[in-house]
Amino acid sequence: MTGSIIAQIAVIGAFVLIGLGILAMIASGVRGITQGKQDFKRIALITTPFIIFVISYVALNDVTKAGVFTTMAMMLVMIISIVFTGLRGTFKF
Repeated sequence: MTGSIIAQIAVIGAFVLIGLGILAMIASGVRGITQGKQDFKRIALITTPFIIFVISYVALNDVTKAGVFTTMAMMLVMIISIVFTGLRGTFKF
């Protein structure tokens, strides 16, 4: 019984630390944006998976299917980026 309570406290503590880390990253990002240190192209690039997820969730109305679709879409974007980068390096354009 005691081991189970300790495990629960440890899991809750881990989630609290993860949440605090995420909040610190968001606060740091907002501070960087307000100070003009962030590039909006990078911000748009980072928000791409979230935007794809929201659009697919609205279209499919299922979290699991939206997550799978988002993963597949991001893999497709990655493959296209690798091909484009390889072609650019090969043909020097």
